[in-house]
Amino acid sequence: MSTYVVLIERTADGGYGAWAPDLPGCVALGDTYDESVAEMREAMALHIEDLREDSQPIPKPSTIGTTTVDAA
Repeated sequence: MSTYVVLIERTADGGYGAWAPDLPGCVALGDTYDESVAEMREAMALHIEDLREDSQPIPKPSTIGTTTVDAA
């Protein structure tokens, strides 16, 4: 099992959007933070399953760390 970084952002309507930089095209939406994470977990499993079925390579996680930075 691989561990991928998932970025979660607020959407204009107040919900949450999630995406994984190492899995292009794999996105999920949720009304809450937790819902978006759960939806993304499912989206990632389906995305990887589809790649396997199409005999496509599974991208390896490339992120080695995360942090937040306050802009000046």
